[in-house]
Amino acid sequence: MNLTRKRLKFKQMATEIKLEQKLWETADTLRGNVSSSDYKEVVLGLIFLKYISDSFELKYNDLKKSGHEDPEDKDEYTAENIYWVPKEARWPFIRDFAKQPSIGTIIDNAMEEIEKDNPDLKGVLFKNFARESLDKRRLGELIDIISTIDMSGSDKGDVLGQVYEYFLGKFAHAEGQRGGEFYTPKSIVKLLVEMIQPFSGRVYDPCCGSGGMFIQSEKFVLDHQGRIDSIHVYGQELNTTTMRLAKMNLAMHHIDAKLENGDTLHNDRHQDLKADFILANPPFNVSDWGGEQLRNDLRWKYGIPAKGNANFAWIQHFIHHLSPRGIAGFVLANGSMASQTSGEGEIRQKIIEADLVDCIVSLPDKLFFNAAIPACLWFISRDRIDRSGKTLFIDARNMGTMINRRNRELTEEDVKKIADTYHNWRGTNGNEYQDIPGFCKLATTK
Repeated sequence: MNLTRKRLKFKQMATEIKLEQKLWETADTLRGNVSSSDYKEVVLGLIFLKYISDSFELKYNDLKKSGHEDPEDKDEYTAENIYWVPKEARWPFIRDFAKQPSIGTIIDNAMEEIEKDNPDLKGVLFKNFARESLDKRRLGELIDIISTIDMSGSDKGDVLGQVYEYFLGKFAHAEGQRGGEFYTPKSIVKLLVEMIQPFSGRVYDPCCGSGGMFIQSEKFVLDHQGRIDSIHVYGQELNTTTMRLAKMNLAMHHIDAKLENGDTLHNDRHQDLKADFILANPPFNVSDWGGEQLRNDLRWKYGIPAKGNANFAWIQHFIHHLSPRGIAGFVLANGSMASQTSGEGEIRQKIIEADLVDCIVSLPDKLFFNAAIPACLWFISRDRIDRSGKTLFIDARNMGTMINRRNRELTEEDVKKIADTYHNWRGTNGNEYQDIPGFCKLATTK
């Protein structure tokens, strides 16, 4: 029975991969004169429209089968957190007009109507499908291929969420340097989540991009038979377009999140939040972060960050927002471990002497789309009674496998080895920790 189930699952995964690849190939033909960032919004906007329309249709059909006197009763949908979709915005209507020259205008109108009926989507949906530079024939082809995604059962909603994630990764890779602004490679996100294990509580990402940290946190909870409503999500993102991608991404994964738009360091929209888990990939070594305007900020408990580098502003921001038992896992450039310029060495020393640094992981190169410089993971914890005065160092620089000529990713085995080593040391998985020459070493504060 188990073997049969595995075969079915493998077959389903193979079908989804084939579908994703076919969708990507079709979407790729849209490029033409459309900029990469614009056509990213075209494709992801359509996938989201298909998702909310299919979710609506499933509920509509259920109401009809049960003999409900008015399957168009809006309250029936909002009561179950299903977006209300007007008739002219439903996918069958869009699909029927896919070959018409007016399809761009029809989609723009559909997005407008959906935002009118769903206030929490106000300003989220992309609405520029009618513009001349967007090839309407290819747009129609894209609609046709998206129409092939099977949503005939209520458990199929995850398929579109997976497609959306797949596309985010493909767009990030295609955009290279700019792609890293909205997407952290999945293997890095998975490692961070496996290390800090956000079972329940407040999860915060102050530079949340398209929401990947939250999606992986949800998967972790579900994989460990937890309840998704046991985590509460808070995020902030500077880029407005990226924020829209995040809101659509989280909606498709049924994650209710408090997301805010704005510059986290200069306009902290979650000032009173004390998070149990912080996951973040802040921009590396930002020099023009406006530090001279924040010299007296109350977050700088361990020292004023350098005007020409935001790294230690981010670290202190994370520490400031940790709850008394909180843990933070975040990505930084390797320079954060050794820099002595502009007082960074003194700040780092004070953080270490405050007994906050739980673990450091040195990463292999070529993991990120937008950074060729070496990177590392920091793990900061306020709950270190059993590990006081000690920090674990893990050297993962020789791990990972090349997935193309430019990029590497950590394998499932790599992620497991690193996370297991950390949890062996923390005593959370029943196994005894041992130093392994060339891979891991326990160091005292001294």
